[in-house]
Amino acid sequence: MEFNQWLNTQIGKDIWEKKYRYNNETLDEWFVRVSGGNNKIKELMVAKKFLPAGRILSNRGLYKLGRKTTYSNCYVISPPEDNIESIFDCAKKLARTFSFGGGCGVDISKLAPKGAKVNNAAKETTGAVSFMDLYSLTTELIGQNGRRGALMLSIDCNHPDLEDFINIKSDLKKVTKANISVKITDEFMNAVKNNLPYMLVYTRKETGETIKKEVNAKQLFYQLAKMNWAMAEPGILNWDRIKNWNLLSEDNNFEYAGVNPCAEEPLPAGGSCLLGSINLSNFVINPFTDKATFDVKSFEDAVKEAVIYLNEVLDEGLELHPLDEQQKSVRDWRQIGLGLMGIADMFIKLGIRYGSQKSIQLSHDIGFKMIDTAIATSAILAKQNGTYPRYNKEAILGSKFFNENTSKETKALVKDYGLYNSQLLTIAPTGSISTMLGISGGIEPIYNISYTRKTESLHGKEEYYKIYTPIVEDFMKLKGITDEKDLPDYFVTAMTLNYQDRINIQSAWQSHIDASISSTVNVPENFTIEDVEKLYIMAWEKGLKGVTIYRDNCSRSGILINNTAKVESEKPIELPWGTVLESSDDLIGKKRKINSGCGSLHVQAWFDPFDGRLLEVFLSKGGTGGCASYMVGLSRTLSLALRTGAPFDYVIDQLKSVPACPSYVGRTLTYKDTSKGSNCPNAIGYALVEMQKEVFDDLGIDEEMQEEIKGKKNTCPECGEPAIYEGGCISCKLCGWSRCN
Repeated sequence: MEFNQWLNTQIGKDIWEKKYRYNNETLDEWFVRVSGGNNKIKELMVAKKFLPAGRILSNRGLYKLGRKTTYSNCYVISPPEDNIESIFDCAKKLARTFSFGGGCGVDISKLAPKGAKVNNAAKETTGAVSFMDLYSLTTELIGQNGRRGALMLSIDCNHPDLEDFINIKSDLKKVTKANISVKITDEFMNAVKNNLPYMLVYTRKETGETIKKEVNAKQLFYQLAKMNWAMAEPGILNWDRIKNWNLLSEDNNFEYAGVNPCAEEPLPAGGSCLLGSINLSNFVINPFTDKATFDVKSFEDAVKEAVIYLNEVLDEGLELHPLDEQQKSVRDWRQIGLGLMGIADMFIKLGIRYGSQKSIQLSHDIGFKMIDTAIATSAILAKQNGTYPRYNKEAILGSKFFNENTSKETKALVKDYGLYNSQLLTIAPTGSISTMLGISGGIEPIYNISYTRKTESLHGKEEYYKIYTPIVEDFMKLKGITDEKDLPDYFVTAMTLNYQDRINIQSAWQSHIDASISSTVNVPENFTIEDVEKLYIMAWEKGLKGVTIYRDNCSRSGILINNTAKVESEKPIELPWGTVLESSDDLIGKKRKINSGCGSLHVQAWFDPFDGRLLEVFLSKGGTGGCASYMVGLSRTLSLALRTGAPFDYVIDQLKSVPACPSYVGRTLTYKDTSKGSNCPNAIGYALVEMQKEVFDDLGIDEEMQEEIKGKKNTCPECGEPAIYEGGCISCKLCGWSRCN
């Protein structure tokens, strides 16, 4: 296979080179390594119809070279028990799993709430929420070949520390390296809908103490929605739906312990899942025409081969899981996670609007075919190899999910032979692999029709041009369209699609997915807190297992990266020329005294309380020396520059570029008591750098994010282009950079 044919975009080549290629292997050598000699899977990969997930793409076969890496993208660690040994054992398990390349989920519901009595010197516990930073810090410390580990922390909705959990990320210094979600029950949601009181309760086994706290469910739900509106977290896990809509719902010996970092995989204690995704876009025959159809037979064959392949990888990787409890869980339950990508692209190729009734029906048709085929294939594998060790025939045959998602023929196969896997389907975000192939990720609609890029030609002249999303570019070239305004109305994006359509599509797919679906609903800036409440209630009513939102330009935009600037002409317009941002009254203040060549001056700097960005500077002279008018003029100019979008580092560079002052240099050489620098502007620059660093440290903002905020806020740190938040991760659709937070 020719490299430039398979990867025909620079972004695809970069992702493959940086993330998945081992040493200098060729593309064909990579196909052989990843497929493990399975020629049918190799053919599907070459045809871009199926790809395993990132850990398999990068790690498969490397154990032969002594590499300690897992094939699993995700794990759920056994929930820590309510004692200090178990709490820190959990941190140790996280560290070991991260070091092998796996992301983790941890549920903290077993930990006692704040104020519970303990039989030690502390007398009472600091609460479940207080240990979240321990697990967040562990995630930050353990690297994964340049990647930071991914962590999900969850808690039951009836835990007395629930309100603290909901609000924890309002403090930007807290739990900075984890996603968080609340496990919501039907009982709680019914209390919300009927405006009823709800009891938060916890009984501590060691002491027998029961802690109760009655809350107004509706008010607490509003606070949850408010935090989502402002900070995009916590996410929602509809826990009763998770427990009751799967193949193991009637198995009393099985229990979910939590979910993975992007929430598409509910798993038991020690559970792990191997992921792979089928590209629906490449099963469309005669795309962009009236004769466009979906190739059901080829799709069915791909599902069969993918289930067989993921079981091959599962067996090969059994000894590569970091912990004994993980190896045991994988042997006992044999979960795999076959998913989808290119859903939005498929709709476009078929001329179907995402969210329309036709798209919903097609989702049901394909979804049923996928799960029925996967279950049938697992039954045939059970005939050949035996069932998974913890198989319970009566429980499987009694599962509502099983009975509503299998044909008569498949039911007969399972009845005769059992199942080889306890869990089969999921829909993950597929951020890197879908971007590498140039298709839409997971269940998400396409994010944008186009992006704007800037380049500098000779003599430094800036040139602006559009980059179209690949599916849009393909359509426009085929149809001879030069203006995106002429695109058909089924070209909808994440920001133009209403949330009802988005949820209806996810609901259709969830009907046929026995695990869960990673989901971020992108909503516009004017989306209200009440709208968030309605969205989550609808998601619960429609049977979604989990969902979160990301509101454009929410407070978290200062920490995560998102840029949805509209392009009305050849140049991008973010703010009209001359726009000055107004600073609020809740800024964080810092001050410094500077000894100059003429006396002293005082620097006051004021920073944004959310992202730490410098917004205001005030300068004043001391009792001797200096010019008051100069100080006022420089203060106003600096503040104006910062509030009109001048990057911090650029402003500092200008201050440090000012020529030396004779008075300043003379006093430095004689008295040696001047502040760092060779003139007053220099010294002010150094002082601002020190204060900016202090604020970033106080707010817990890491170095990578500091650089983005200072110089490239809301842009990709790799290429400077707009980056987006979806599926629990930040990613750039133009260069492939991504980071899960």
